Amino acid sequence: MDNKIKLLIADDEKITLKNLMHVMKKEGYDVTGTSNGSNALKYLETESFDIVLTDVRMEKVDGIQILKRCRELHPDTEVIMITGYVTLQSAISAIKQGAYDYIAKPFKPDEVRKVVREAIEKVKLKKENAQLREQLEKFEGKVRIITQDPAVQRLLETAKQIAPTNCNVLLSGESGTGKEMFARYIHFNSARGEGPFFAINCGAFTEELLSNELFGHEKGAFTGATAGKKGLIEMASGGTLFLDEITEMTSSMQVKLLRVIQEKEVLRLGATKPLTVDVRFIAATNRDIHDAIKKGGFRQDLYFRLNVVSIHIPPLSERKDDIPLLSYYFLKKYSVLMKKEISEISQDVLAVLMNYDFPGNVRELENIIERGVALSTGNIMETAHLPEDLKELSIRTFRKKEGRIPSLEEQEEAYIKWVMHETGGNRTVASQILGIDRVSLWRKLKKYGLEAG
Repeated sequence: MDNKIKLLIADDEKITLKNLMHVMKKEGYDVTGTSNGSNALKYLETESFDIVLTDVRMEKVDGIQILKRCRELHPDTEVIMITGYVTLQSAISAIKQGAYDYIAKPFKPDEVRKVVREAIEKVKLKKENAQLREQLEKFEGKVRIITQDPAVQRLLETAKQIAPTNCNVLLSGESGTGKEMFARYIHFNSARGEGPFFAINCGAFTEELLSNELFGHEKGAFTGATAGKKGLIEMASGGTLFLDEITEMTSSMQVKLLRVIQEKEVLRLGATKPLTVDVRFIAATNRDIHDAIKKGGFRQDLYFRLNVVSIHIPPLSERKDDIPLLSYYFLKKYSVLMKKEISEISQDVLAVLMNYDFPGNVRELENIIERGVALSTGNIMETAHLPEDLKELSIRTFRKKEGRIPSLEEQEEAYIKWVMHETGGNRTVASQILGIDRVSLWRKLKKYGLEAG
């Protein structure tokens, strides 16, 4: 195990303390032990620990006082209570006050190891979340392409290398993967970064409207043209024009665009003299452009003009490691916009998100987090703040078995097995959670062959 994990053990029974320290040191942890509650408080005043194991009952300073002080000084430290049978209620009360778990005396070494390992996993997750939040600070004031995925990082390196050139770029990828963000990234890392950046979705306009948006018109060019209008190509001169969904452009519009790229001139509707322009074109599509060329829907000569460099952006389902990082980025973004103080995403929410395929990609994740922030009333985004279909996702995934719908009995067996695992095999606690008595639980364990659990 990680030898940097620091444990503090406090127990006034010296034999118990000695045994616990021996077991934990064998696991490779950095262990500090004391048989005095007052000393434990002094250690907490001067050092930070990942895990604290403390007896509930000790003279002068007891485990509850240690728990409270630890929560004040080190909120990310997990506290495990050690208790005899007579103080079991105190341990359960301590859990309600923020303790991670309790271990009842007499205990087995394996039981202690298991609880400590699980607590360490929680501590590690907290540290990872804190690191993710720190990473977000690096993106302030920049084009925010948030990633820790090696493949996407390589794409960013490629984008950065080609940015200083004037070559046109073709971006491909599913809707919502961030093609426009890549286009902006290329623009702002180029010599054109101080110049204009314009974006237009070619599939959102009729041919006539798209022509007017791109090329502009002269006064009197058509009925209602009471004043001249610059087109986006003219306005983007000295900068970059991003043409999203380029394969939706009609053939006649493709011919006009090809001429602009070749001649570096644009002719407004109704004008007799072209204007010289200096524009870098970045085009994008969510379709298979080669298939569009084969079917005659897209001009091959225009493809060659646009596809000097091509970058394919993978879907979010292929870069799952980005989900927590992006989630915290959007959490921070919308917390600020909505003037809320939401700083955490529960592990249950992250587990659901990591198990989801995101057909809408990054855009869909952003919408989910924005919704969660809007609905949250505390400082943590919980599963209750997820859309209904996502709330059911983990249940559906858990219950799917060998491609068929399992029986009620199979689901009961799986649920009891899970509860027994989560309670460390404690039948008293498990029966309380399941809402049945210990005898009924014993019968079900025997029925499903789970007695050893």
